[in-house]
Amino acid sequence: MKNRKKDAAETDPRLGKVGGQAVMEGVMMKAGDRTCTAVRQEDGSVTVVTRNFSSIRKKHKWLNIPVLRGAINFVEMMILSYKTLSISADAFVGETEEESKFEKWIKDKFGAKLLDFFMVIATVLGLALGLAIFIYLPDLLVGGLKALTRAEFRYTSALLAGLFRILIFLLYIFLVSRMSYIRRTFEFHGAEHKSIACFEAGEELTPENAKKYTRFHPRCGTSFIFVLMLLSILIFTLVFLIPGTNAPLVRLLLRLLLLPLVVGIGYEYIMYAGKHCNRVTKICSAPGLWMQRLTTREPDLEQLNVAILALKSALPEIFPAEEVEAEIARTRKTPAAPPEEGAAPESPAPDAADGAAAGNAPEA
Repeated sequence: MKNRKKDAAETDPRLGKVGGQAVMEGVMMKAGDRTCTAVRQEDGSVTVVTRNFSSIRKKHKWLNIPVLRGAINFVEMMILSYKTLSISADAFVGETEEESKFEKWIKDKFGAKLLDFFMVIATVLGLALGLAIFIYLPDLLVGGLKALTRAEFRYTSALLAGLFRILIFLLYIFLVSRMSYIRRTFEFHGAEHKSIACFEAGEELTPENAKKYTRFHPRCGTSFIFVLMLLSILIFTLVFLIPGTNAPLVRLLLRLLLLPLVVGIGYEYIMYAGKHCNRVTKICSAPGLWMQRLTTREPDLEQLNVAILALKSALPEIFPAEEVEAEIARTRKTPAAPPEEGAAPESPAPDAADGAAAGNAPEA
């Protein structure tokens, strides 16, 4: 019998051990239940905040059923991404905007709880806007195309809507990447990928070493989103061939009902592709890796150092806590160049969804 080449996950125990997410002026890394968010301050120092986040799948083993675990992971990573963005915002101690008169009046009359309620409402409205743009608008464009051409597109309407959805997403990412503060977040995204690649390669974790590695990663949330869009085209093209599914409301309900299935299948593929390197996974992963050219930028050495400190803090069993604390302390004594002028410490919404890809973290 011929010797078979072992899977990468079997030969390299570091593969898939840690994942992460770009945040406001920093990076979050997650290994197991431990999450560490490293944020670069205006004076060049780095603040690291450590939290625990345990998956419900550990308490209820039946939730680890393939496909189902992907849907559960997606929800958990969305929650973790939201919490991480809040942690990074609190950890960043740069200049804060003065409260408006309306905010002061609300706080005086109703207390901070009402402001929190407004934040929840703003989040819900943001999600509703996202659904309108990425779900309703493509169907609306297909309807307009039908009216212009007087064609039915009975068998290709789902395909056309999916293609419109991909074009809208690409245009959205391209436009927001023109903003200076979004571009800076994408640089931290690149730093996250490079530091993980350096760690998985077994090389010493230094900014200089990490800089040599690619900023593209197969387990990235960007790749995950692209996989979901392709899967949705395939699944809904087949589903909408069923008689009685042409009504817009029926289609919307079917999309929502089948979303967990699409997410679950996408999760299984991303996890497989992240641990197996062969011709099939390379071909299937290529479009997602191409998209990362939009959502990542080349980081500088200081941004790489922030990502490395987050990664080391998340793995105390490999990197002793005393040594990592000493590295963090040294950043307080070595001033660094301030962020690019006009860059605000803010992270784009897609980075939250960026990550539902990895089982260990929102994204790699």
